[in-house]
Amino acid sequence: MGILNVTPDSFSDGGIFFSCADAVAQGKKLVKNGADILDIGGESTRPFSAEVSAEEEVKRVIPVIEKLAEQIAIPISIDTTKASVARRAIEAGASMINDVAALRLDPEMVDVAAEYGVPVVLMHMLDTPKTMQISPTYDDLIGEIKAFLEKAIDGIEKKGILRSRIIIDPGIGFGKTVEHNLLLIKHLKEFNSLGTPILIGPSRKAFIRQILKDEGVKDINPDLQEVEIGTQAAVAAAILNGAHIVRVHNVANTRATVMITDHIKNVQNSDNIS
Repeated sequence: MGILNVTPDSFSDGGIFFSCADAVAQGKKLVKNGADILDIGGESTRPFSAEVSAEEEVKRVIPVIEKLAEQIAIPISIDTTKASVARRAIEAGASMINDVAALRLDPEMVDVAAEYGVPVVLMHMLDTPKTMQISPTYDDLIGEIKAFLEKAIDGIEKKGILRSRIIIDPGIGFGKTVEHNLLLIKHLKEFNSLGTPILIGPSRKAFIRQILKDEGVKDINPDLQEVEIGTQAAVAAAILNGAHIVRVHNVANTRATVMITDHIKNVQNSDNIS
């Protein structure tokens, strides 16, 4: 899943693809580089970010979706928590909803997803982007996130959304410490029992930057080469532990990582291997 942020303030590439022309060009580049899904968002969900209005979000993403839907053959996902934005995006050519709030913030979001019969991504997040990184704590990290996602799945199934159209995302970086994120990747197989594909989004996230930065440095630039290398390490680990979809900024690098990791994961033992 290639990331296309049509925002001025995303933590990585914020403002770079804010114009419609630049966003369309980047979307086509991500497809050319091997993306299977294009995820387009018009509101930053970085830690401590503020909400934007539905009208502003529509203004940012709909022209981009309309143009790309005419030019690319892969599914377009709308990254939003707002039902009105999701509806407009689907009408413009999107065919999937990626909601960081697991369809909880807008009571009409479930109805939109059910009406159009599109796949939905349910992500775990503590509170909101503005508050999620203020001392996140868990008594049972995996158990609590798994229970949250199970409840979210059950809730939307009761409203007519088939489990076969549901994808879950444990929410790397959304109300988690560095250790929480590492444990989620390490124990990703625990979510297999939910019976849905697992999406993971480690790309350029703060936990990677915190591990790689020098002591005494508050943060490092998300666009540094070492952060990209760290992303690919996290992607490989996630795939080996059960991820089905990886959401990333650099599709070309990730495609190579996915191909090699999949081959390692799926290779069959020969007769002379005990």
